[in-house]
Amino acid sequence: MSIRLYDTSTRQVRDFVPLVTGCVSIYLCGATVQSAPHIGHIRSGLNFDIMQRWFAYRGYQVTFARNVTDIDDKVIAKERELGTPWWQIAYENERAFNDGYSALGCLPPTVEPRATGHIPEMIEMMQGLIAKGHAYAADGNVYFDVKSYPDYLALSNQKLDDLRQPEGEGETGKRDQRDFAMWKSAKPGEPSWDTPWGRGRPGWHLECSAMAHKYLGTAFDIHGGGLDLIFPHHENEIAQSKAYGDDFAAFWVHNAWVTMAGEKMSKSLGNSVLVSEMVQRWRPIVLRYYLGAAHYRSMIEYSEDALREAEAGFGRIEGFVQRAVERCGTVDAAPEVPPAFAEAMDDDLGVPQALAVVHTAVRQGNSALNADDKESVVARLAEVRAMLGVLGLDPLDPQWAGTERGEDLHGVVDSLVRLVLDQRQAARQRKDFTTADAIRDQLGLAGLVIEDTPSGPRWTINSQ
Repeated sequence: MSIRLYDTSTRQVRDFVPLVTGCVSIYLCGATVQSAPHIGHIRSGLNFDIMQRWFAYRGYQVTFARNVTDIDDKVIAKERELGTPWWQIAYENERAFNDGYSALGCLPPTVEPRATGHIPEMIEMMQGLIAKGHAYAADGNVYFDVKSYPDYLALSNQKLDDLRQPEGEGETGKRDQRDFAMWKSAKPGEPSWDTPWGRGRPGWHLECSAMAHKYLGTAFDIHGGGLDLIFPHHENEIAQSKAYGDDFAAFWVHNAWVTMAGEKMSKSLGNSVLVSEMVQRWRPIVLRYYLGAAHYRSMIEYSEDALREAEAGFGRIEGFVQRAVERCGTVDAAPEVPPAFAEAMDDDLGVPQALAVVHTAVRQGNSALNADDKESVVARLAEVRAMLGVLGLDPLDPQWAGTERGEDLHGVVDSLVRLVLDQRQAARQRKDFTTADAIRDQLGLAGLVIEDTPSGPRWTINSQ
């Protein structure tokens, strides 16, 4: 079966054919680290984590590059606002992003380059573009001449005559107001680096072209990022890289946003929900389920109700896994996922359809548990673990050990509940069923579900 992906550049789902047989190279525009991440930022990383996991399952050798923009207008503005050195702001927030990725079970990228570590590569690219007539220096800035590249705006499907290019402070000397800055001249108090055109710092777009060229070569398979990056960032990357002589990305894959009240979640609007706060209120594996369950091209409207629904949905999966392990012991994941799951994932990473296959297997597994059909329970558990493993959601995976919300109190609560359950069991043994039922009802009112199993009673938190 061939993996199919929606390619923004062609506006259609098409078969993925790797540039190098058996290998896939992915570049993802990562964090701009002027502040800590909200769940919209981490959604992008999570969507592409699922992508690289699926490619790996399908037997591809994955090279995954995800950059860090540690110097740009936003980082410098934050330095002015806080009075803290830009590099300290950038590093602290880079760590916060990586903590967020790790908390939600994202695999580390193959390489995670910083913009400030690749100034020589940027200078070399600008020199090449100037020599070819695609760029020019003016007042210490370096601009890309958009009219020199005939296919400019093909990705975003805009017309050059209607273009209004976003501009930053100090962008003087342009031949055409639609040209964009690759390099910005030094301003008093700002960080800067030496170049043949004077001291200055990178423009936003140049860094990704330079780093993709360095780590993935002149051509690579997939370039990813959020929908908001199509213009100007990705449009300008294409112009720089292709004018320089690179074939650049064969596929463009963009994830949708997390919204609040219909507005894109963003730091500037003040409607963001920080990952560091969310993992204190919700189990990280539930957050992963919530952010990963929707199709990557579908918007997610954030709400507490939606998170509670996700918690309940994942709770049904996790509950089956726990009961099956108690009944049959730990079972390894099946070597292959069910065909319906694979078909869904091959079709543009159709996670919603794939999760429907998971829930069907869970229902079948619960029926087998009720019928005491251990052979079927083992088979369904192996299938479920295989599917959850691909999605990074297997609750038995060691990566989730110790990450449960309130894990430090779980042992204490378990001991207290066990004392009460022992009293209930003693009442049952002396045939005092009125007391036994009353204890169970009181635990139910406290939000606990009690289930009697062959190995003794077990308790779970009611997720309804």
